[in-house]
This record gives sequence, C-alpha cells and structure tokens, in this order.
Amino acid sequence: MTQAATPREVWQEMIAGNARFVDGSPQHPRQDVERRHELADGQRPRAALFGCSDSRLAAEIIFDEGLGDLFVIRNAGQVISDSVVGSLEYAVAVLEVPLIVVLGHDACGAVRAAIDSTQVDAPALPPHIWRQIAPIVPAVRRVIQSREHGAEIDAETVGREHLRDTVADLLHSSELISDAVAEGRLAIVGANYRLSEGTAVPDIIVGDVSDAA
Repeated sequence: MTQAATPREVWQEMIAGNARFVDGSPQHPRQDVERRHELADGQRPRAALFGCSDSRLAAEIIFDEGLGDLFVIRNAGQVISDSVVGSLEYAVAVLEVPLIVVLGHDACGAVRAAIDSTQVDAPALPPHIWRQIAPIVPAVRRVIQSREHGAEIDAETVGREHLRDTVADLLHSSELISDAVAEGRLAIVGANYRLSEGTAVPDIIVGDVSDAA
C-alpha cells in the first residue's frame, strides 16, 4: 500500500477500515510474512494515532490496518505530554505522515478517575496516577459548571471536552505540527470510539478531510 497524497485520502481509508471492522468483515491486510520482510529496512506509516491505552482500543484492529500502517502512541486518557508531542513531531517531520488521529472513547477509566477526584470526599490518588489524570480535570470542571443543578456529571460529555482539549493542547505545544496543518500537509482528527458499536466517530477536525467526515 503506497502512502496517500492527502490527509483526506488517508482518513477515507481509515473510515473504510473501521466500517469493515464494525460490519464484522475485516480484511486483516498487510499482516503476512511478505509485509514483515518489506518493512525490515524501514517504515512509512500512513497516519499517526494518539489514543488511550485502554485494552479495547487496539488501533490496527479498529481501523483494519496492517503492519507499518499506523504510528501509534498511547497513554491512559490520551493526555498530552512532552514524550507524546515529540513522538508525533517525529511522525510528521521524519515519517511525513499526513494525518494524526486522536482517539478517545466512552467509559474511559481515566476520565472516570478525573471525575471522581473532584468529589469532596475523594480519596487521595497515588501521585503518578494523579499527574496522569490531572489534565482531564479542567474538562470535568467545565462540565460541572454547565450542568443543571443536581444533575450527575456526564462522563461522555467530559470525554468529548477532554478530546477537544487534547487536540488544542497538541497544536499549542507544537509549532511544527501547527505549521504543517496551516500549510495543508497535515490534518488532525479527534474521534471518539464507541465500545459497543465499534465505530470511531469524528468530533473535531483540524485541516481538510471534509469529504470523509
């Protein structure tokens, strides 16, 4: 599979792969011995994907991709960090991917932990876990402020808010990535994965993938 010329073409292919996965008819492409040998001397992924570490978010399976197709970075709650930004900059500057997908999902444990941490009687979290979920808390507080009095905090709404924050933080943190978007060489799609359905639903798009969204 040759690299697509535009972000739009890459996203179209990923959406088609996700549709096959949802329908139960994945092709499992480029996962054979020949592909392994082809990649031994180098990689040319079509997209970078930054997603949550949740075991149910296996990127190549969800989008029916193969070896060498996706450059994947994952951590709990898809929280921006220096290592994440550096990895994505490498994907854009060195591997020349035209698309970054930021993938969140419903029923996210990190989002739930961030919500629970705002409760008055919340127990103290281990410090490393707290540092991991702390960037999600601003999304929680915005949802708390906008909800009706007495209503429960909706975790899916928090997840969507956090996904948008993640894309904004990435653009703010990396001049290299924001410049690539401005020049039309790169697009970013923030999508939410629905666990029961298997669908990856775009929520925020930066750049031109308009024919596929």
